[in-house]
Amino acid sequence: MRRALALARHGWGQTAPNPMVGAVIVGDDAVVGEGFHARFGEAHAEAIALAAAGPRANGATVYVTLEPCTHHGKTPPCADALIAANVARVVIAAADPNPRAAGGAARLRASGIDVTMGVEADAARELDPAFFFAFSSARPWITLKLALSLDGALSDATGASRWVTGRRARAAAHGLRAGSDAVGVGIGTVLADDPMLTVRDAPAPRVSPRRVVFDRHARTPLHAALVRSAREVPTIVIAETPDPAAARLLEAAGVTVIRAPALGPGLEMLAQTGVRSLLIEGGARLACTFWEQSLVDRLIIFQGPVVLGAGAHGAFAFVPPQAIGSASRLPVRYRKALGDDTMTVFAVHEVPALQTGSLHAND
Repeated sequence: MRRALALARHGWGQTAPNPMVGAVIVGDDAVVGEGFHARFGEAHAEAIALAAAGPRANGATVYVTLEPCTHHGKTPPCADALIAANVARVVIAAADPNPRAAGGAARLRASGIDVTMGVEADAARELDPAFFFAFSSARPWITLKLALSLDGALSDATGASRWVTGRRARAAAHGLRAGSDAVGVGIGTVLADDPMLTVRDAPAPRVSPRRVVFDRHARTPLHAALVRSAREVPTIVIAETPDPAAARLLEAAGVTVIRAPALGPGLEMLAQTGVRSLLIEGGARLACTFWEQSLVDRLIIFQGPVVLGAGAHGAFAFVPPQAIGSASRLPVRYRKALGDDTMTVFAVHEVPALQTGSLHAND
């Protein structure tokens, strides 16, 4: 199953809104076929693995990271393909939360195939949390990414924030963009840095992530890079009390303006446009707002080996104080050295697990 999960990761940035899925077929104690869902609209992992195995799939065991689908979409049902191949056993990591595609485990069992559910289930959900979250929440799955100094600062005393981390860390951050439906910043970041928020130092995603500006009064200038490129890469401004004339000018430039009474409804409206995963990149006030409203699901810290000292701008300077005895300790999901820098992924909220009722009660 761990090999299947590793294969699934090859679909990063290419499969959405489909999930990343990997499959491995084992017969006579040897791998006889494997595959992964490489791109939206193309063959699913099970179909690729079965094609690789050929007749050796007969009587074999299939390990797959997500419950095989049962519906006819762009490809035929994977559950039916497994049944036709006469496999003996299917081991599944996570149940499919999509009601249109779910039910594969029951169909396999009904055909006489032995089914085991739940092997490496947490790892499977962690691989593609936005997919699972989308079926239990009206808002996107939200990751807050911050690049910090050793003393927890986003920028030095002058406000400069470039090169806190090195090349490998910056490439990893662009990889996060490639796997997100949208990248968000606050209006302060737009005014200070004029970012493009595109994917540059990572393999290009199938669809460029949308750029989102949280801009209460629609102050995003028309000369901003995001606005000037809005017809090439979709750009969205979420505004609570926008200036009507400014909003009309932004829309005339190709920007989508979402008028929302508050952040929560704005995020729900953003999800209705197809954004399941949102990567927030700053700055400190926007990070504080998301943190205070419990809207951060994953916190990713890139930390560089520099100390910025007195006057530096702390990443959590606007978060209300917490007593050390009552402050929550965040579980670490992943930690990796990137040259001299460190990337740490903290779990703020758990990835929701499908409530399967009696369907898998005996697994």
